[in-house]
Amino acid sequence: MRSTSNGATIDPRVLALHKDVGELVGVDCTRDELIKTLICEDGSSKEQLKTISIVGVGGLGKTTLTKAVYEKIKAQFDCVAFVSVGQNPDIKKVFKDLLYGLDNGKFSDIHNTTRDENLLIKQISDYLVDKRYLIVIDDIWEEEIWRFINCALYKNNLHSRVITTTRNVCVSEACLSSSDDMIHQMKPLSDEDSQILFHRRIFQSKEKCPEDLQAVSREILKKCGGVPLAIITIASLLVSNQRIKQKEEWLHVHSSMGRGVTEGGIAKDMKRILSLSYYDLPSHLKPCLLYLSMFPEDSEIKRDWLIWRWLSEGFIQCDKEETRLFEIGESYYNELLNRSLIQPSKINEEGTVVSCRIHDMVLHLICSLSSEENFISILDNDEWHASNVHRKFRRLSLHNIKAKVQNHQLDSTSLSKVRSFAVFSPVTCDWLPSLSSFQFLRVLDLGNCGSNESSSGISLKYVGNLIHLRYLGLIYADVCELPMDIGKLQLLQTLNIRGTSIKELPSSVVQLRNLICLSVNYRVRLPKGMGSLMSLEVLQLVGLSSSPHIAEELSHLTEVRTLSVECVNMDEDLIDILIKSLGNLHKLQNLRIHSGDRLLDRMCESWVPPPNLRSFDSWYFSSWFLRLPKWVNSSSLPHLSTLEIGVKELQGDDLQIIGMLPALGFLRLAAKRVMGMLVVRTDAFPSARCCMFFGFPTAPCLFPPGAMPRVQHLVFEASAPSIASREVDCGMGHLPSLEHVEVWLEHENSSDEEMETAKAWLRRAAEAHPKCPTIQTMNPLSLNTLIATLFDLSLFPNFRASTKSWICRY
Repeated sequence: MRSTSNGATIDPRVLALHKDVGELVGVDCTRDELIKTLICEDGSSKEQLKTISIVGVGGLGKTTLTKAVYEKIKAQFDCVAFVSVGQNPDIKKVFKDLLYGLDNGKFSDIHNTTRDENLLIKQISDYLVDKRYLIVIDDIWEEEIWRFINCALYKNNLHSRVITTTRNVCVSEACLSSSDDMIHQMKPLSDEDSQILFHRRIFQSKEKCPEDLQAVSREILKKCGGVPLAIITIASLLVSNQRIKQKEEWLHVHSSMGRGVTEGGIAKDMKRILSLSYYDLPSHLKPCLLYLSMFPEDSEIKRDWLIWRWLSEGFIQCDKEETRLFEIGESYYNELLNRSLIQPSKINEEGTVVSCRIHDMVLHLICSLSSEENFISILDNDEWHASNVHRKFRRLSLHNIKAKVQNHQLDSTSLSKVRSFAVFSPVTCDWLPSLSSFQFLRVLDLGNCGSNESSSGISLKYVGNLIHLRYLGLIYADVCELPMDIGKLQLLQTLNIRGTSIKELPSSVVQLRNLICLSVNYRVRLPKGMGSLMSLEVLQLVGLSSSPHIAEELSHLTEVRTLSVECVNMDEDLIDILIKSLGNLHKLQNLRIHSGDRLLDRMCESWVPPPNLRSFDSWYFSSWFLRLPKWVNSSSLPHLSTLEIGVKELQGDDLQIIGMLPALGFLRLAAKRVMGMLVVRTDAFPSARCCMFFGFPTAPCLFPPGAMPRVQHLVFEASAPSIASREVDCGMGHLPSLEHVEVWLEHENSSDEEMETAKAWLRRAAEAHPKCPTIQTMNPLSLNTLIATLFDLSLFPNFRASTKSWICRY
């Protein structure tokens, strides 16, 4: 397999297609019609529960349309959830996803609990009794599944709304329970919208289509039949490394499409079109794409862990010594995004796609190809029979295995040649095959079992015999200890034990000289000698209070690029040792410090950041710099894109100093006091996309025209009386890229009338903005309560999901 000499970056045109579903071609008018049906003109709605079912064949954009409606109206409800079902659902997981979506604070651990269907239904129904809710149930295949889900939806009279999507007309009819419910039939895009979407993906605008390509583009679009998935996939075929291919290649693609998408045969025709995209892939990308068939339908696949698994499988290779294999994996991932074979799921504040999903039609194609080539075998309840259980597998993924088949053990001979074994099913620990059955295993992922039904937990006996193992994933698995013979795994590259009950790593871990990524919990005690793991590039959630010797040993881990440490109760000597060790990590790019107030005071003066630092995060309610560190400036941090800090005393020109960081894309800044008047110039925050300010007033008028030209998400605090009296200008028109605004309104010494007037002014300011950003006013809190509350999200059931993700991403 080869590597690209110039790593692929994400084509910004792809992100533009997925960034804001409300702006997608052909969606806005239909979205507004559906919203009008759901919500009356004056913002009210009929009291009884109302359901809309969206029906249409795969690839027409049902989910995209539904997300657009959901994002536009979710702020009007007490609680919301968006849950995907899929073709072979685990109904318990669907119910748990629903509870988690409704309140991810209260039900944060729901996926790690044992509940039967009846108890889950009661939990959901009880939670919804007194709440106005908006729930989306996406991709329902069978009427019986809908009847199960419908039992859980409490039929209150609080203007609640349910949206379902399905390919099956009978299912959509089953979703209707009253005369007010309705079915929306999806239709293909019009010729005009098809052309806009096609040209936007390739040229960014219709006008830029060269004259010599216009005829062939029209012919290609005819064959796409107005199906958005076909249009985007074919358009992505015609762009390589962000360069438009030659006309001859366009003609070849057109001829390869055959008759294209025909009415009544969309599924079959789409498979042929998607096959073109697969066979057009370079050889090094084909196994990377096929590997995605390991994951169940509708999975949200985290980028980093996917790349570590590719690496462990040997899919990523490099002939240049200086290039990191992980960086090559990032370029592979970006290439699959650019070709629209995977879709962005979450995009962080830096514009990085941190997780992806696979369209179910793409997934069906790669599952079929994987099966034909015996690349990956999927066993689920439907496939669980004698002929399959006794097959010899190469890579094996278990999906949705029910208790009734768990007594049929996999034959040890069928597992002897397995290279990857993953479980995506709440199986009992006692049922899992013994590790002695595996002889050539490279990847073992038991982090998705999600069951605590066995008192003994998952046994890792014989793990030391897996001498070929490169990836061991146990995140949130029912494991309480690692055996001593784990030190025999000399090829192990990734070890993830986050969320387990493991209290300490065995001393033999220091023998894992090829370990690149280690992710633990703060409370886990690490053995002495960790400094010998000189291949480590990622070291996450290390607690120096439980392993103080790590402070000194860090100085030997010179390859570390990502580091997060907890620093509670460190004495002065240990702080000095840690700062000295951090000064030796010249390749460090991402640093997070948890609970390190005393450490931060010393770092403020004595630490010199590494030249390539990309992110610095010390955000925590007990972690404050006394003042803005001297090293926070454009010359010391030219590549810093993420900064999350709290400062006790913010000086007047500090905001401008931060604003001059040339690469800063995301800022989260809290202050206890502001000394003097804050000053911001017109050239501040040139690259910022998200800015969040807490503890001090920062209305948009603080940022003059010209500052923050790219900011899309703005969070600030302001006093309700100052806005209501127009003393503070909250106009936002000079921030041209705004999409979302959150305002924390302080109401001390203000009347209810002033609060309502302030909210009304803010709404008008948002409506007057050319992009009409969404605006949300938050409950007023003191700063100390705010910071503490941000880490107890159960107190904020309505807190914007995007902000939750930034707060919780660690």
